[in-house]
This record gives sequence, structure tokens and C-alpha cells, in this order.
Amino acid sequence: MKFTESQLKLFAAPLSETENRLCLNAISMIRDALKRLGFTDDNRSITKKYSDIYDYSIQMRSISGSRQIKIFIQGSYANNTNVRTQSDVDIAIVQEETFQTEYRLGVTDENYHFSVIPDPPKTFKDEVQECLECKFGTDVERKNKSIKVHGNTYRKDADTVPCLRYRNYTQEFNNNPNDYIGGIVIKADDGTRIINYPEQHIQNGRKKNNETNTYYKKMVRIIKKIRNIMDGDYHYLSAKNVSSFGLESLLWNIPNATFMKYSIYRYVFGDVVDYIL
Repeated sequence: MKFTESQLKLFAAPLSETENRLCLNAISMIRDALKRLGFTDDNRSITKKYSDIYDYSIQMRSISGSRQIKIFIQGSYANNTNVRTQSDVDIAIVQEETFQTEYRLGVTDENYHFSVIPDPPKTFKDEVQECLECKFGTDVERKNKSIKVHGNTYRKDADTVPCLRYRNYTQEFNNNPNDYIGGIVIKADDGTRIINYPEQHIQNGRKKNNETNTYYKKMVRIIKKIRNIMDGDYHYLSAKNVSSFGLESLLWNIPNATFMKYSIYRYVFGDVVDYIL
């Protein structure tokens, strides 16, 4: 396969304004659906923390009770490393008042005055699914780790991920319950337990991109697009087995200087591939 400089520039282009609007519409409709569970956003708007990416989020609370959730875009859309027109938007729906913990050796719940609560009769994922089905009907499809809401001309396909907050206290030595590394824990239908750190993923990606004069994310988009071409047009089995996150992480581990020797995209990408080899 050979690609021209103009093709690589097209592959490297970020999210279009049209896709951005479809993405924002998706999280807005998920928020509205969850109001059926008695949550309110207190008339707050969905906002972004950073101007250069699409990390939309909003906090909600129960009108009667102590439940709190955070809804936010995660993955390639939030990091602005998605392939244009070809990516679903991943939306995390995180329970904040109920969480799981990880401690350093010798520390337990008692050190932080936490208590264990029994599992509710209905899972959070079941609750979210019912709300989504009430709003989106047959466009909702339950999957092992997520609940997919199929898109249309108004919104992007959305993989919603109901999950718990994960609090990592392994680097905390003062028994401060608010001093933790925040992640999420997903309880899949097959019994698998997955721990991710999507908010750290966003922070680390921005830092890497700034340190490489934005070439890091450009090269990520290019390599993802080429992976898709290898899979869809040429049917390489090796391409099918490589995840989007895997490629993004692979390039993140390449030294910054590799991205900054040239300004011509094909030269930069050539250096990236040479380093990987």
C-alpha cells in the first residue's frame, strides 16, 4: 500500500464539526433518558474540560436520595484520536456514591471508614437499559460490557457503559478518602470485571500531544485509518486483531523526538514505523 502526502493529511484530520454535533447530541439524549431514574442535572450544561478535545461530561444527582452519577465521553472521541466518520462514541455512566477500592498492603475499609453495602436487587446496568429502551425503543442493543444505542441522522452510534467508580488508594498514605486515583470498574454480563482509567487516558494523551507539537494524535489517526484499510479492503487478519486503544498506546510509548524530526507527514509516519520495527 502506498499513500500520498495529501491522503495522510486527510487521515490525520480531527473530528469534523458535524461529527462533533452528532456526538454532543448523543450524550445529551443519554442524559435526558437517565432523568427517568430520578436524576437531575440542576439545569447545568454539558461541558468540556479542555478546548482541544471532546471530553464532554455532566454530573447528575438523584432528586430524592444520595445517588450521584457522572456521564462523560471516553475513548477515541474524547481524546480526539478517532478515525473520521468511522467511530462509535463511548459514553461512560459512572456511579459515584457506590464504588470499589484498591489499597496498599495492610490497609482496609476501616482505615477510611468505608462500609460494604449489599448488591441491589436490580443492577445499575439493568436500570440504565430500561431507561434507554423507554427513550430509544428498538435502537437499544445490550452487549456484554455496554448497551449500544444505534445512531441516526441526528446522533452518533453510542456505546453506553454503566459502571462503578474505582478508587485506587495505593499511593495514598494519610487515610484521606478524597485522595485517590479515579478509574472505573465494569461488571460484564459474563462475570468479567474490567478496570479502566479513562480520565487518566485523556490527560496523558493531551500531555503527549502537546509535547510533540500535535503530531502524536495526527499519527494515531493515520495508523488507525491504515489499520481499517488493511482490515476492510485487504482482509489482513493481523489488522482485525489490533484494537484502536492498542495502537494509541503503542504510539504513546514512542519517544517524543521521533514525532518531531520532520514536518512532512509521510516522513514522520515513516520514523514512527521504523521505531516500532
